[in-house]
Amino acid sequence: MNTITETNFQFPGQQTVYRGKVREVYPINDDLLVMVATDRLSAFDVVMPKGIPYKGQILNQIATKFMSLTSDIVPNWLIATPDPNVAVGQLCTPFKVEMVIRGYLAGHAAREYALGKRQLCGVTLAEGLKENDKLPEPIITPSTKADNGEHDEDISRQDIIAKGIVTEADYTVLEQYTKALYQRGTEIAASRGLILVDTKYEFGRTKDGQIVLIDEIHTPDSSRYFYADGYQERQDRGEAQKQLSKEFVRQWLIANNFQGKEGQEIPVMTDEYIQTVSDRYIELYEQIIGEPFVKADITNIEERINTNVTNYISNL
Repeated sequence: MNTITETNFQFPGQQTVYRGKVREVYPINDDLLVMVATDRLSAFDVVMPKGIPYKGQILNQIATKFMSLTSDIVPNWLIATPDPNVAVGQLCTPFKVEMVIRGYLAGHAAREYALGKRQLCGVTLAEGLKENDKLPEPIITPSTKADNGEHDEDISRQDIIAKGIVTEADYTVLEQYTKALYQRGTEIAASRGLILVDTKYEFGRTKDGQIVLIDEIHTPDSSRYFYADGYQERQDRGEAQKQLSKEFVRQWLIANNFQGKEGQEIPVMTDEYIQTVSDRYIELYEQIIGEPFVKADITNIEERINTNVTNYISNL
């Protein structure tokens, strides 16, 4: 199936293009951002060689849906969605941290804990926790926002403020927004029979100085979900949790001796495996959104996006 893994648009008023691990961002007239969600798959901060069918559409539509569902508690950058893979929003200056919040000991936190570490980003973790245990209360474990494909790095609140990455006043707002978004996301997930295990948020400042939520929210790339049904029974038996997130890709890579470290080769992803990844992304969409996923026309994705976005900009 067709996928979109790289774009080279020339939209009206376009100034340049910024390429992230998954999204490509086109500033328009020093006023708007056109964010294209590609089908690229990133794990351990490394972009995999092949795209995943419909992944960009899924990420974009989950993110924009949750922007709508949380706009009453946290302002966000979103203005319009002229194409299934595209979000258009306010031009913002991003804060150079990712706000990671964890309600459970899972993923990166669990791997660090298993190494004997009891401090994560300046937060002390209790002894005697098992992987996937619920934490006494959600913890915020920020990371630096990496550029040019470098690895994100854990960092504490104290270091963020001491190094001048974010002022204390602004960071307090980021913390408040992060907790409010996680609480709302947890409630929505629970209504769908899911547990929002952990997630990350990114924020920026608009030209008029407002701090807003940017990028994605509650997608399988930025979040980890468990099925609520049977969660406690699986914990009691020491079994792996049934989950919907990108963690299954990370675990497959680990099993094939790849964690993004120097000298390691990315294992070959067969067409069959890529199809299973696409199916899992669709499954998560339908579970968390609570409605069937409608596949967009992928006959010529780039042409479709170019037409829809150009028409949108021209009609402003």
